[in-house]
Amino acid sequence: MNCSTRKEMGGAPDLPSLLVFYKTAGYYHTSIPSGLAALQKLGAENGFKVDTTNNAAKFVQDTLQKYDAVVFLSTTQDVLNDTQQQAFEQFIRGGGGFVGIHAATDTEYNWPWYNQLVGAYFDSHPEIQTATIQVVDKSHLSTSFLPDKWERKDEWYNFKNINPDVKVLANLDETSYKGGKNGQNHPIAWYHTFEGARVFYTGGGHTNESFQEPLFLRHLLGGIQYVLQKE
Repeated sequence: MNCSTRKEMGGAPDLPSLLVFYKTAGYYHTSIPSGLAALQKLGAENGFKVDTTNNAAKFVQDTLQKYDAVVFLSTTQDVLNDTQQQAFEQFIRGGGGFVGIHAATDTEYNWPWYNQLVGAYFDSHPEIQTATIQVVDKSHLSTSFLPDKWERKDEWYNFKNINPDVKVLANLDETSYKGGKNGQNHPIAWYHTFEGARVFYTGGGHTNESFQEPLFLRHLLGGIQYVLQKE
């Protein structure tokens, strides 16, 4: 499933390929089109293909196996049926990667496997405001270039059911804004390996402006590149 196994007819390695999924069954983020455009631009500039869909019927083995990773871009609520969930589980267990952006954690609350994959569930959020992100791990492609204290404006999620096995990249400083409920340990970006697959999640991306911010785009690109890396 990784990049090295996917070949074109002539035997040359194909470009890595992402499927960006943006189906919503609850709240629809108006920033989704901005996110889709930004991801397509990142792919064009950095050597990976990007297909986009909000059609859950794409979640069958024959289709998923064409991709190296799947991105959930602000999906919400129940977006896959049981058969589609099984196909996605097979994709992950076969080495496919996963990237979650913003409301990917506001998705599939009745699917415990997905909770472990994405790393947490959305609980609540205060109003959009500026907050300070404490970058706690700069060894990762998504954070190596970030300032220790990264100030930006977004919708800041509080989380529940946080998977203790995720490796936290950045925490929110709850003293820097109003409405935080996770306390001193409030992860906002993380990564881990799950059932053999590489996973990256960032809580940013509610606003249209997020997808025009150079640092946020580089952060997102680094997460994608991590997921696409060969072991």
